Formats: sequence, structure tokens, C-alpha cells
Amino acid sequence: MFERKKLSGAVVAAIASMACAPQLFAQENTTLEEVTVTGIRASMERAMDIKRDSAGVVDAISAEDIGKFPDTNLAESLQRITGVSINRVNGEGSEITVRGFGPSFNLVTLNGRQMPTSNVSMVGGDQSVEENSNAGTGRSFDFSNLASEGVAGLEVYKTGRASSPTGGIGATVNINTVRPLENPGIQASLGVKGMHDTGVNFEGEDITPETSGLFSWTNEEETFGVALFGSYQERNGGTRSSTVNDWDIRTGATINDGSSEFVGNDTIINNAPDDDQLVAIPKDSRYHVSTNDRQRTNAQLTMQFRPREDLTLTADAMYANNEQTEQRVDQGNWFNAIRSEMTFDGNSTVATPIYQYQDVPGDVKDLGLEQQLRSTENTLESFGFNADWDATDTLSFSFDAHTSQSKSDPNGPMGTSSIRFGIGAFVVDGHTLDVSSGFPVSDIVFNDDHYNGNGQLDANELASSVVRTTTASQEHQIDQFAIDGSWELDNGRIDFGLSSIASDMTQQNMRTTQTLGGWGNRTPDVPTDLVEAFCMTCMFEDFNTGSDGLTVYRGHAGELYSAMVEPWTADNIDTQLFNTVEEDIQSAYFQITLDGELGSFPTQLVVGTRFEQTDTTSTSLVYVPSGMHWKADNDFERKLSDEVLPVSLDGKYNNLLPSLDFSIDLREDLKGRVSYSKTIARPDYAALFSSVSAEKPSGPTALGVVPVGSRGNPELQPLESDNFDLSVEWYYGDSSYVSAGFYEKRVANFIGDGKFRESLFDLRDPSSGAPGTRSGDALDALEDLGVDASEAHLFTMTALIDNFSIADAKSMFEAELVDGNLPQGYVDQILTDYDVVANADDPFFEFDVTSKVNNREAKIHGFELAAQHFFGESGFGLQANLTTVRGDVGFNNGADPTATQFALLGLSDSANLAFIYENFGVSARLAYNWRDEFLSQVNRGASNNPVYVDEFGQLDMNISYEVTDNLTVLFEGLNLTEESLTHFGRDKSNVWFAQELDARYLIGAQYKF
Repeated sequence: MFERKKLSGAVVAAIASMACAPQLFAQENTTLEEVTVTGIRASMERAMDIKRDSAGVVDAISAEDIGKFPDTNLAESLQRITGVSINRVNGEGSEITVRGFGPSFNLVTLNGRQMPTSNVSMVGGDQSVEENSNAGTGRSFDFSNLASEGVAGLEVYKTGRASSPTGGIGATVNINTVRPLENPGIQASLGVKGMHDTGVNFEGEDITPETSGLFSWTNEEETFGVALFGSYQERNGGTRSSTVNDWDIRTGATINDGSSEFVGNDTIINNAPDDDQLVAIPKDSRYHVSTNDRQRTNAQLTMQFRPREDLTLTADAMYANNEQTEQRVDQGNWFNAIRSEMTFDGNSTVATPIYQYQDVPGDVKDLGLEQQLRSTENTLESFGFNADWDATDTLSFSFDAHTSQSKSDPNGPMGTSSIRFGIGAFVVDGHTLDVSSGFPVSDIVFNDDHYNGNGQLDANELASSVVRTTTASQEHQIDQFAIDGSWELDNGRIDFGLSSIASDMTQQNMRTTQTLGGWGNRTPDVPTDLVEAFCMTCMFEDFNTGSDGLTVYRGHAGELYSAMVEPWTADNIDTQLFNTVEEDIQSAYFQITLDGELGSFPTQLVVGTRFEQTDTTSTSLVYVPSGMHWKADNDFERKLSDEVLPVSLDGKYNNLLPSLDFSIDLREDLKGRVSYSKTIARPDYAALFSSVSAEKPSGPTALGVVPVGSRGNPELQPLESDNFDLSVEWYYGDSSYVSAGFYEKRVANFIGDGKFRESLFDLRDPSSGAPGTRSGDALDALEDLGVDASEAHLFTMTALIDNFSIADAKSMFEAELVDGNLPQGYVDQILTDYDVVANADDPFFEFDVTSKVNNREAKIHGFELAAQHFFGESGFGLQANLTTVRGDVGFNNGADPTATQFALLGLSDSANLAFIYENFGVSARLAYNWRDEFLSQVNRGASNNPVYVDEFGQLDMNISYEVTDNLTVLFEGLNLTEESLTHFGRDKSNVWFAQELDARYLIGAQYKF
């Protein structure tokens, strides 16, 4: 083992020594043939050669020329590879899924070295719910942090091998950067682009700059070389979206007999569901308009020194910085009372009210306008040293040391990752929600009579409400070294090696909640000079929002926070987490390659095994909650004490991972392959945390609400997969081939949820309804009054009893009832005046505590078909592939909503089709990428709902023209058809998230020196 700080110093010292190393050894002058690869076709030929000559199933993408990668984003390049799909954030590729295995199950290496990962970015995507306190604790690598111009090639290893590091069940993706001794002489390129994102709104430049430069130099003897790369990119954009926070799943009987809080005696129900049908009730909807800004800086330095023919020393450093900011305004539409009318769709599995209307009796309710600011900064640093030594003609060794660090930090005002500043205006007399089109369309009955009464929303009618902040960070450091050897045989090769990886991941997260006075008192208090008017629904271009729109207001959440909010104290902290996971991985492998013949057919057999021992230590600082205050009908506030409880647990596992690759040349141009390997993927860090948490309830337990808690499990075992591949490849031309393959992965130790009920932190429940408690007395009083114990009724009655005698409280309550319901204004007044704090007479909360456990097995299989063809010397070419993915564990949309489910995520078919032309200095590509519907999440919300991502297809193009041998001009267009993105639940009408995405255009030039 080794100490991390010593290794870091050694690597940096090695780099420094190489920078000034004299030529210590004499060497022979060696003349090497210089090969310059340019153009799309040459790039595709090189990738095809890698595929054909590799052991196992390998796909690749190569740069067309130095500093010229085929796509502007590495993730968007990888999606062109058979079996690879991507996740997008605001339309830009970020993470990959391979053969149905999501981002955390794919390992990313840089020049063969494992890369650290950190990503707590809260910018973009479906953010209708509060930020997850475990954000940024996966093992997925975000490719959007790296500029593509500094990459020489990408290799995707879909079959395991003993010599490869572990962690990728789907695939291992290796990123290769430029090596100067592989490109002798002087080579340089400079590129400039201007990007226009058609989604820019409110603010931001219409054209943002992108610039990159790459310089590679070697001396005449080709014994010393330096390569330097740098890039800077900006992107301004914006999106429009709509969300639903939660879909409440009930049975039709609760709607038909009026036993739920959604319906009353006067509710009109059209096309009523059957009693035994599941129904999905949306509790709210929101429109969002956001502006986004990204600034990305990359730099790479590589130095190589070859003092003798048999020794090559390489030192490299990489730096990447990616700053992202999003300003977003929400227009909220809450249904917090009995609906006046509901029309169901009649779906046989999950019936959905495609239309619902709520009248607000007695008083208006608020229109929510939350202002949000999200700012994060991701930084990646890497330092490495490598020595390749040919000890003899047949025996060689390689020593590699590497230290790298990835950090994701808050980058907003007051050190925050996000600020959510709530604004309300009490102007809603009634409102509707229509999801019949697959897009949540909301409308309100407007009433501002108690304000200006001019029939429109004015800035001086806005009141502040609740302000929430999140401060999240993650840091991941990896220190590693490896010694590899290779012994050439007459008919093959023996490879062997040892490696050690020390991985330290630290996560911190704090959330605060502060309630401001304007909303509770219905007192407008928002400075009018800090907001501006606009029509939100008018911003949408593709989705039909169903109305002419309402004038609403947007402001900068940071400026509003600074002007109106006092600095938070410990009493405002809602969640505070500190977690570390240390992993020490020791590995040894042995692999033999044998070239032979089977009959008259040339064959190659690669067989090996890898042994790994992993030791895990997980430490968490748990901030103990002191109580749960019942502040409103379904609103609890968790109070944290100053007590910090440290918890530390250990885990350990060993794995023996055999692998076998066999290939046979059935003809000179026809190759068959059979592969088997056992691979592992380690659990996400969040599952390994030793922390314990108790979440605030979503409502009173007297009405059946059970609060949830969680525990980590550092003793989790990794997922183990037995992988089988069978494929055939026909290389019938210099640039043309077709291939077909079948794969199967049998995976054990999938991680599911284990759930058990227990009390946590001795927290007491003021809403239990137990006999002898205030809430129990409130239930009795409501029964005496003949009033249904809805959440608002139960809370209001309990708060009154807590401050008055039961008799006086009943009288006060009865005087405010209107047709058995409380006016919104009365509930708001109780909210302002009282909350309910637990006391010693209240029982303990019983939490449904969830912990991750290894309890699932699954099988995934599918086919991969690929073809590449060029039509002679015409310049025209075609590239196409199709991947099918099937699994044996899916989500049951009709299952009991109280039951958690396990299902395979990310499984979807995908396809690519590209038309290529390259001739007479013109190089062009029109590419279409398609991914079918897939399941991305399970057990969301109180009803354990799924989240499906609808099918998505994107059309891109790029075209370039060589003005001279050195100068190339180019034009690129991304998402030309401006496809939209949709997430939905148990039925397509259960829309979680619908986002309009826009086209991006780039124009630029590259000059090669």
C-alpha cells in the first residue's frame, strides 16, 4: 500500500523532472514513416481496424485529424456506437448507458487510468421535487466536462478482460489523448466557433464563442516531445418545461364513495373509474422557464522522453473546469382541496383525471411564482507518469502512477448550490388541469379584487413565502499505481500485472428552510424593482398551453434573497449531511494470448483471470433532529439539534474474475467471435453511506401517513455479471463491413430496498390521533361535529385545542365551517398563528426505514447489428446500427402503490443512421439517433411510482469545406427538428416532466499549421 500524499508528490515531481530532463543516453536515429489521417472516411477506417483487430467486442471512434473530433460533445459521439445511449441535460449529452446498463455501471478511463467522478449539478432536468440530499453520489462520469477537440480517440470495451480495470458491467470506455511521439514533427491546429442556441431567452448572448488550440512538437531525433491543448467554450440557452410533483395512486372506490380528500358530495365525476381500478391523481402542476449559462475550460499537457529505443517516459496533466448556472421561474398550480369536477380517461390499468377543476370556496388562494437559482462548478485534475521499458526482445514492463481529483462545488451567492425563493399572490378563485394531450395544461380563474382589482397581476401584489437553499459538494480523489508485464511467445503473449487503487469520496449537503412573513400574512412585500413582468405560457413554442397566458413575474433569486432574507441560523437547517467512503482495491491478473489454427482457419484465444480485494470504510456525521413541528395541514418542519453523531462501518469483498475471448478467421474478410467474462460494478456511494436519516412526514399520521427514514449499508456486495457474447463480422471493403452479435448478461447482487419499521432519534408524533393526545382529542371533536377529518381540519382543530379548551376550540372551529369545509383564509390564519410541537405525551413516530440490500437477480440480453458502407470512390457512404435490449424484470404499473418494486432501469432499443459524403474538399454527415422508451427510476413519491422516459430521436448535421490544405470552414446543426423530452409515470397521461428542446447551430473554422 502507499500514502496518497506521497504518491501525488512523486507524480508531480516526475512531471517536473521530465520538463527539464537532459538527454542522458545516446540513441540511434530512427526514421519513422509519417502517416497523416484526415477526413471522416479515414476516421471510420481507423475505428473499423480497431474493431477487427481487438480481442473481444470493441468499438471505437477516432479523431479525423489532430484537434478535429467528429462531434462537439464526447457523449454525443459515443451515442453513435452500437449499444450506447446517452442521457441529456438541457439537450446536451452528459452520461452514457451501454446495453441497458446506466451511467453508474460503466467505467471511464483516461489513457487506461480510472477517472474520479463527482456531479452534484442541479442544473436542468426534472426538478419538480426538492433536491435529493444524496445528489452526486453515483459513480457515473459526466462527459460534458471534457472538450472533444483534445481527444484522439474513444474505445468502448463491451467484453471484460483480465487486464482491464473493473467497474463496468455495461462497458469500459477509454479516452485517449494526444501523444507527441505518436505524431512526430510539428503539428498544430487552431479552431474557433460561434454557437447560436435558439433557446436563448430573456438574457444571454445570441452567439457564444468556442475556441481550441492543440500544439504537438518533437525534436528531430524524435526522442523528446511536448503536446499542449487548451479550449474555452461558452453556451447560453434556455428551456421551457412543465412538471407534476407527485401522482397519488388510489383505487377507484375511494373516488366513487367520496372517501378520499379529492372528492366531496358535490364533486362531478365524469366517466367514473371502476372500484377496483387504480387511479392517478395529480396534486399540482408547474410551468418553468429557465435561462442557462455554461463556461467550460480544458487544458492538457503531455511530455514524452525516449532516452533509449527501449525506454519511453511519459508525463501528463489534465485540467477541466465546467461552471453552470441556471435561473428558473416556476408558475405553480396547487390542488389542496376537494375538486369540483373530474373527468377520467377510462384507462384499464390506471385511470387518470385528464381534466379536473377546483373551485376555491370562501376565499382566493395563492398563485405560486418560485424564483430559482442553481450554480455549480465541476473541476477535474489529473497527473500521471508512465514508464514503458522493453527489457529484452520478448519481455517488456510498464510502470504507471496516477493521481486525480474531481470536485463538484456550489458556485452561487452565499456559497449555495441553489436558492429557491418562493413568491405568492392571492389571486386564484379556481383552477383547472388538463393532461389529455400528454402535456399538463393549467388555467386559473383570476381574482385580484382584494388588491388593485384591475383584473391583472401587478408587481405590488406579490408576497414572499418560503425560501429554501441547498449547499452541496462532492470530492473524489483516486491515487493509483500499476505494474504490468508482457512476455512475447512464438505463438502468442503472456500478460500479467499488479495494481492498487485508493479511492476517497466525500459528500456534504445542507438544506435550509426559512419562512418569510408576506405570504402567511397575505401582505405584499416583494420589492417591485427586483421583478419584471412577462407571460410564461407565451414562451412555449411546441407544447400547447391552452390559453393566452397570464402576466407573471420573474426575478433573480440571489438578489431577492440578499434583499429580503436574514442570514440563516441553526434553527433554519432542514438537512445536514457529511459522508465519506474510502475504498482500497488491490488487484492482480494473469492473461495469455495464443495464436493458432483450427483446421485451416487462423484463431486467437485470450484467456485470463483477475483477482481483486476491496476494503471499504464508510463514515457519516449524522445531525440529530430534535423534533418535528406540525406547522400546517400537511406541512411539517424538522428541527435539527446541535448534536452530531459519528457513525463508521466497514465492508470487504473479494472477486475472482475469469475471462475468455476466442476469435476465428473463417475467411480473410470474415471473423467470428465467442466471449465470456465475469465483471463487477460497485454500489453507488449513497448506498454505502453509514448515515441514518428521518424525513419529515408528508401529512398527519392519524390519516395513515407513515414517515420515511433511511439507513446506509457499507456491507453491500458489488453486482456480479456473467457475460456471454457471440458475433460475426464481415469486412468486405477498405471502409465497409457488416456485423451481427448476440449478448447476454446474467447479473446477481442487484441492489433493492429492504424496508422495516422503527422509531428514530426518539422523535415524537404530534399528529398520531392516539387517545389522550391533542390530535386524538381533535379526532373526537371532529366526529362530534360531523366533520370529515381531512388534513386541514385535523391540523386546525389540534392547533386550537393546544391553545384553548376543547369546548372553546370546538366552538371557534364550528363558527368557521362553510358546508363542512374551512375557508382557505381561516386555514392560512391558523398557519400564521400556531404550530403544534410534540410533547412527552405524544407517542414516538414509527418510520418506514429503507436500507439498500443485495437481493435481486436479473438477466439482460439482446442483439447488435451494424453496417458501414462506402459507394466506391463516389464519396457517398452510409453507417447504421441497431441494438435491442431485453430484461426479465420490469415495473408492474398495476401493482399496489404501497409496495416498493425492483425493476431493471435504462433498458431500451436504440438505433443510428448516418449519411456521409466526402469529396472535392467537402465533408458532410447527416446523422439520426433514436432511443426507445425506457424506465429511469422506480418508487418515486409516496405511491412508489415509476418514471419512464419517452422515445427520443435527434437529427444532427455537420458540413465542412477545405478552403486550402490548412484552412477548413465548418457548419454544424444539433437537434435540427427540435425534438422535445417527456417523462411519465404509470400511464402516459401521468406526465412528470415535459421539456421543449431547441436547435443549436455552430459556424467556425479550423486552421492547421
